[in-house]
Amino acid sequence: VLLCDVGEQRNLRARQVNGYPTRDGVPPAEYLHRARQELGRYGTIECRELAIVDASKEGRSFVVCGADGTRLTARKLLLATGVVDQLPDLDGLDELYGISVHHCPYCDAWEWRDRPLAVYGGDEQGPALALGLLAWSADVLLCTGGSAISPHAAARLGAAGIGLRRDPVLRLEGTEGMLERIVFPDGDAVPRSALFLSGGYRQRSPLAERLGCRFTERGAVDTGKCEATNVSGLYVAGDASREAQFVVVAAAEGAEAGMAIHKALME
Repeated sequence: VLLCDVGEQRNLRARQVNGYPTRDGVPPAEYLHRARQELGRYGTIECRELAIVDASKEGRSFVVCGADGTRLTARKLLLATGVVDQLPDLDGLDELYGISVHHCPYCDAWEWRDRPLAVYGGDEQGPALALGLLAWSADVLLCTGGSAISPHAAARLGAAGIGLRRDPVLRLEGTEGMLERIVFPDGDAVPRSALFLSGGYRQRSPLAERLGCRFTERGAVDTGKCEATNVSGLYVAGDASREAQFVVVAAAEGAEAGMAIHKALME
């Protein structure tokens, strides 16, 4: 087995991995280091720091090409390439991202329970995320950044006691990664402890599309039993193929795909 990875995991900016029994609270980089160490116990696994930039299917085999010109052939191929979050252009975001600015409430809202929270986003996703955060805090503010939301959504927010700011955000302010306030163009500053983003994401790698995979309406690779795709011999595990984007789910999908690949090779 050859594992090619360049260390650009989606969650590396986060403070910790949550929701993973026996690994709850571990920093993502430490989790990755431990995983690599454990792989080293097995003599049939090789790890390379190699970016795969192209892939094709030739007969019953796959041919993948590395950024350094390496050409590799395999009977089965598992893509665990993940997605890339699309971040808004907010002054001060970079210093806070992954520490007090997050995407997923199921991953990070518990640590901010009963604190003043904010959501940044419009359309349908922003109001939906703000309403969802009420499970962790009664003090939630939705900042649309100038994006429109429907009158129905605004009414639901009002009925739930969620604050609403439709004007653009001038900047985020905080100290040592901890959000303290959201500043608006009129000079008004609203104290907040954490911010959740409702922006979208995209596939990190074009390989699944190049190999002919089907995709869902939400842009995820459409996989079936044990993470198999519509392309024979090709499997996709992790965030690239699922809406439940948790580390523990990605690990479970990898185990399922590994079992299916082993059975197929045995046959």
